[in-house]
Amino acid sequence: MSAKVRLYVDHPLGAGQPVPLTREQAHYLFGVMRLAQGDLVALFNGRDGEWQAQVAEAGKRGGSLVCETQSAGQAVPPDVWLLFAPIKKARTDFIVEKAVEMGARRIVPVQTDFTNSERIRQDRLQAHAVEAAEQCGGTFVPEVADLHRLDRLLADWPEGRQLMFCDEASAAGGLDGAPQGPWAILVGPEGGFSQAERDRLRALPFARTVSLGPRILRADTAAVAALTLWQTTLGDWT
Repeated sequence: MSAKVRLYVDHPLGAGQPVPLTREQAHYLFGVMRLAQGDLVALFNGRDGEWQAQVAEAGKRGGSLVCETQSAGQAVPPDVWLLFAPIKKARTDFIVEKAVEMGARRIVPVQTDFTNSERIRQDRLQAHAVEAAEQCGGTFVPEVADLHRLDRLLADWPEGRQLMFCDEASAAGGLDGAPQGPWAILVGPEGGFSQAERDRLRALPFARTVSLGPRILRADTAAVAALTLWQTTLGDWT
């Protein structure tokens, strides 16, 4: 018998390891999912793979599990970040969810010249990333960073990391011949990039301008298309 529920925990996992539950986790497992003592739960923490754990104690305000066997090893996605300009709440949630599913290692909201949102709830988006990993069977949860200004991020860019600049105004350009190694993908806001941003990005030695096709894509669609292009060219879909 295998577990029907997956749960992310911030606790070491290993054979015989007891795992205490928070009040919220206990409510979800025993109040919502109706699990009972002896039932199995699949656990992961982003470090130790996935483990089948048995419910040892089940209570309304707490409980504990005990790890039994490892059901999957730890899988770490390729070293690619997704940089995107926040948009409406539901569509920003969609971008975070799909970035987790498609194997981004880090998710960075950026404020561009035409970004509509000036703040985000980083904790809420991180929780959404955890939920996405629980649902899609992943064992890795990417960090969702706080909002960064694009100009400052570019000024302090990490050495050795390439940037895939997805420019809706570019008629051509792909990843043919692009080097392997650490990358980041940048998709713009609903209003696109300003001319000043385009000029700066195109002049950066670590940036490669890429077209996502002949049609203008919505920001959330562009994020999925860009990750697909990168993963099939340089990532672990090849």
